[in-house]
Formats: sequence, structure tokens, C-alpha cells
Amino acid sequence: MHPVMILLGVLAPLAFMACVALGLPLWWAGAALLPLALIRRDTRALARWIGPPAALLGLLTLLTRAEWPLRVYPVLNNTAWLALFAWSLHHPPTLIERIARLSEPDLSPAGVAYTRRVTQAWCGFFVVNGLIALATGLWADSRTWALYNGGIAYALMGAMFGGEWLVRRRVRAREAMRHG
Repeated sequence: MHPVMILLGVLAPLAFMACVALGLPLWWAGAALLPLALIRRDTRALARWIGPPAALLGLLTLLTRAEWPLRVYPVLNNTAWLALFAWSLHHPPTLIERIARLSEPDLSPAGVAYTRRVTQAWCGFFVVNGLIALATGLWADSRTWALYNGGIAYALMGAMFGGEWLVRRRVRAREAMRHG
């Protein structure tokens, strides 16, 4: 992943939460989206696709001093990730299989099937998370929006990663017992 995307992934939620905690206008957090304007054309497709619109949302937030452009960002982000994961389902290998093959190049057919199911689960996650981001963006107050999109959503993502890691260990152990 591009370093600017990683930086944004850390800064944007912290900026949302810091504005709420410090009693600052939420539109100040729009500055956290501006580094995305630095993404070069030679980066991965997701970064190229999400970078310029996200930077534009940050600029609009700062220029208009309105929250609505900032509130669009989590919806854009979830939509981009959903598109990437869903695209990989229709153009194998899936994104999760590609990641798995970095450490296990000779992935078994059972492993390929498992990675496909994990990719589908992530698609479901991004649909639900994106809908919640949209709902909080449209109807929640600033504090609730920032709490969900700047904290809870990332905690849920971490729980999904952790849960998948635990399931993967059980699946691998079961497969090893069958073949060992």
C-alpha cells in the first residue's frame, strides 16, 4: 500500500476524534485528507482512484467549512475497498489469495476456496460498514459520526482481522490433521 494511504489511514480517524475531543469544528479534520493529493500515477489502482476524490473532499471541507464533504470520505473509502475485493472475486486470484500466496506460494485448493470465502466476508463487511458510514454521515451528530467512523469502524476492522486469523489457524490445523 502507498505510504500516503497508510498515513491517511492513521491521520484521518485521529483527526476526527481529536476535533471532537478538543471541541474543534469537525471541518478542521479535512486537512487530514489533503496528503492524498500527493499520490502519484504509478501507485496501485485503489490509491489512484481514491486519492484525488478524497483530497478534493478535504479541500472542500476546508474551503466551505462544512462537514458534509468530510462525512462522504468513509463512504468513499468503503466503496473503494468493496470494489477492489469484489473485482478480485470476478478476476481471480482474489485479493486475499494473492496476500496468502506471499507466505504460502503453493496454496492448496482448500486454501484457495478458503481465501475466496474470506474475500466474500470482507465484501460483506465493507457493504455493512459503508452503509453505517452513510447513515451516520446523513443523520448522526458530529460526535457520533466521528466516534463511529474514527474509532468503532477501525475496531471492527481489527476484530475482523483477528477473528479471521483465529479461524485460519483452526482451518489449517484441521487440514494438517487430515493430511498429516
